[in-house]
Amino acid sequence: MGRKRRKKRIVLEKIEIYGLAEKGRGVGRDEEGKIVFVERVIPGDVVDVQVLKKKESYFEGYPLTFHTYSDLRIEPFCEHFGVCGGCTLQFMAYENQISFKEDHVKQVFQRIGKITAEETLPILPAEETQFYRNKLEFTFSNKRWLTKEEIEQGVSNLDDVLGFHRRGAFDKIVDINKCHLQTDPSNEIRLSAKEFAKELGLSFFDVRGMEGIMRHILVRTTTLNQSMIIISFFKNEKELIGQLLDKILEKIPAISSVFYCINEKQNDFILDLPMIHYAGQEWIEEKLRAVTFRIGPKSFFQTNTKQAVRLFEVVEKFADLKGTENVYDLYTGIGSIALFLAENCKQVVGIEEVASAIDDAKLNCELNGIENAIFYAGDVKDILSQEFIDKHDKPDVLITDPPRAGMHPKVVKLLLELKAPVLVYVSCNPATQARDIKLLSEVYKLDKMQAVDMFPHTHHIENVALLSLK
Repeated sequence: MGRKRRKKRIVLEKIEIYGLAEKGRGVGRDEEGKIVFVERVIPGDVVDVQVLKKKESYFEGYPLTFHTYSDLRIEPFCEHFGVCGGCTLQFMAYENQISFKEDHVKQVFQRIGKITAEETLPILPAEETQFYRNKLEFTFSNKRWLTKEEIEQGVSNLDDVLGFHRRGAFDKIVDINKCHLQTDPSNEIRLSAKEFAKELGLSFFDVRGMEGIMRHILVRTTTLNQSMIIISFFKNEKELIGQLLDKILEKIPAISSVFYCINEKQNDFILDLPMIHYAGQEWIEEKLRAVTFRIGPKSFFQTNTKQAVRLFEVVEKFADLKGTENVYDLYTGIGSIALFLAENCKQVVGIEEVASAIDDAKLNCELNGIENAIFYAGDVKDILSQEFIDKHDKPDVLITDPPRAGMHPKVVKLLLELKAPVLVYVSCNPATQARDIKLLSEVYKLDKMQAVDMFPHTHHIENVALLSLK
C-alpha cells in the first residue's frame, strides 16, 4: 500500500494586514490580490503566513514570522493572553478595537444587506473593559495544554488543571491562574475548587478515556454581590462531593448559592440535567435598572450586566414608547427586554422557544409586580399566527432579538405580512441581521442603527437597528 502524499506546505510571504474580519481575524492580500485571513494579528502587522486552508477565493492561516509589528499593538494585561484563546484583541488599544468593530458592522451591512442606515450613531463602548462578565465556565482536566516551547523541551502534559479550552483542543485545558473577565470571588472560587479537589484526591476528568470525577465548574456573580456555583461531577461520590463543597464554603462563605449535578454523558452540556441544590439560596438576584431578576442554575441572563442596561436603553430609545403601545418581544429569553420596557407601554407580549426561560420570565414578572406582560413558550414561527394576533391585537412596536443564526425565513415572512409600524432588531451577529433586514426592506426602511460593545477584547459586537414602514 502506497504512502499518502503529503500536501505541499504553502507559506505566503510579507502579507500586510490592513483590516479585521469576522471572528477577529486579520485580513491581507497576497501578490495576486487573493484575500488572506490570518489569526492573532492586527492591522499594521506584516507577516509570513503558514496557510492552513486554501480556497478558490481566499486563504486561511496563522503568522509564521513577523517582519513588522503594528503601531496599534499594546502590551496585554493578562498572563494567559495568546495561550487560552480568549480576549483575542487584548493586544490592541480599546479605542482601536471599537473603531474596527464599528467599521465591521457598516461593511457587513453594505456587503450582505446592500443597505445603509439613514443615520448610524457612534458605537457605544463598554465602560468597564475588565471584570465585566457575570458568568464563566471552567473545565477540569488531567491534561494541560502545552506551548510550542514546552513541547520542544519535552514537558509532560499530564497535570491536573482547571481553566479554559484552547480553541481546537477539546482534550487539553489551559490552566488559569487569574482571569480578568469576572469579578471576585470568581478567581478565588476556581483556585479553591482546584486546590481542595487535589487535596481530597478527586481525579480530574479525562475526556478521551471518559474517567475521573471532576468535570466543570460554573460561576455566576451579580452587581448585588451575590454569587452562585454549579459543579458538575462524572460520578455521584456523595461523601467526597459534600467534603469538597463544604471546604469551598468554609473558605468563601460569601457564596450565596451552591448546586451540583452528575454528568455521565459524552458532552459537556448540563442544562438538561437535574440540578441538586446543596447550600444557600436556590437563586441569586440581579437588577437591570428598576427590574429585579431572579436567576436560577439554568437561567439565561445577559453576560455583561452593566452593558446590558445600556443596550436595553438603546432599544428603549429606538422604540420611543409613549405608554399606549402594544409591544411584541420575539425571542424574549427570560423577558429581559420585555420587563425592562413594560412600564413604558400598554402591553408587552413575549415569545421564547425555551420553556424554562419563559418560566423565569413569568416568575420575574410576578416578582416585580408587573401586570402588563404576557409570555408564551414556543417557536416564534409556530406561535405568531393570525389567531395569536387576533387575541393580542396587532403590535405597534415589534422587538426581535434572535440567536446568532438570525430569524427563520418563515418568521421574516410573517413580519412582512404583519407590518408592525416600528421594528427594533437587536442582534449579536450583524451578518445575519443584515441578511434579514435586506429581506425586510421589501416593506421596511432602515432608519437608524447603533452598535453596542458587550464584550471588550473580543470580536463580538451587538447591533441595534430601527426599521419603520416605507
